[in-house]
Amino acid sequence: MQKRWVKFGLALLGVTLVLAGCQSKPADKETLVKKPYEKSDYYLGTICTLRIYNKDKEAVLDKAFARIKKSENQATLTKSGSELDKINDNAGVKPVQVSKDMWPLMEKALHYSQESDGAFDMAIGAITDLWQIGLPGARVPAQAEIDQALPLVDYHDVVLNKAKRTVYLKKKGMRLDFGGIAKGYIADQVKQVFKKNGVTSAVIDLGGNVIVMGHSPLGKNKPWTVGIQDPKKARGESVGTIKGRDISVVTAGIYEHYLKKDGHTYIYLFDRHTGYPYENNLASVTIISPKSVDGDALSNAVFNKGIVEGMQLINNKPKNIQAIMITKDNKIYLSNGLKKTFKLNQDSNYQVEKQLPTK
Repeated sequence: MQKRWVKFGLALLGVTLVLAGCQSKPADKETLVKKPYEKSDYYLGTICTLRIYNKDKEAVLDKAFARIKKSENQATLTKSGSELDKINDNAGVKPVQVSKDMWPLMEKALHYSQESDGAFDMAIGAITDLWQIGLPGARVPAQAEIDQALPLVDYHDVVLNKAKRTVYLKKKGMRLDFGGIAKGYIADQVKQVFKKNGVTSAVIDLGGNVIVMGHSPLGKNKPWTVGIQDPKKARGESVGTIKGRDISVVTAGIYEHYLKKDGHTYIYLFDRHTGYPYENNLASVTIISPKSVDGDALSNAVFNKGIVEGMQLINNKPKNIQAIMITKDNKIYLSNGLKKTFKLNQDSNYQVEKQLPTK
């Protein structure tokens, strides 16, 4: 699910939002370059791009990509033999101990499964494995297959043992799928690699999970300007902008990772009760938050809950977590903290709504 573009006054970056952020050392010791050190590679089923603006920090790019590679081998289903694979292979058989790196991700996944009442469900894997949306084997499963898989989708049947650091799936055939949270978690890890190595100004883009560290290269008092992806156009086309510092921006939308079959479009976000992709009036949900793992899980949960319940969830969060929802009929809904700061593009065909729709 996926994510966007960054514009910061010097150039356009392939991300969804642009922000300015925290510094791990005093600004007067900071030397930034206008043209960043940049590296892209294919991991996590997408193109990952990292940009560093601190002078003489190019070597940190390789350390960050080493972290991405290690995490991919632990937390995703794109690599066979991952820790996630081992958990799934032992469903209904025995608990599996996970690494110290993986344990916080397990706790986060369970937390958001519980908080969203399953709108984000870490145990959705039995359904996503049938559909394979976003992969070469994508298809519409038979109803009998879906009916057979549905009883296996229930985060209540995931048992975490913190003392032993183990994960146990109670039923054979259950599968964890962290496609809705893993990239955010890994993006946060890359940020930690940057901070430990003295990087204070950078852009992390893991296929649309975007983190912007530090202030804009234009100056320490200059925030990043972030373009919000137009869900009906190619990546890089925005509907408007926000300004900010040290923020993660994650977007779930209908414009990437979908399956077209017999004139119907199926997106990659699934209803755990029906086994089919969600169908509502939302085209995209963007979450702005301090941590990308939170934005990842919340963008899925909010999309699944819909405009009214989703916005209620966000408006009850701390003020540093905000949301932008865009509908298929070109309406934009903003959480309370963005109503005075979001700037709609003048040439946009969208309209910012002042009130939420009725249920």
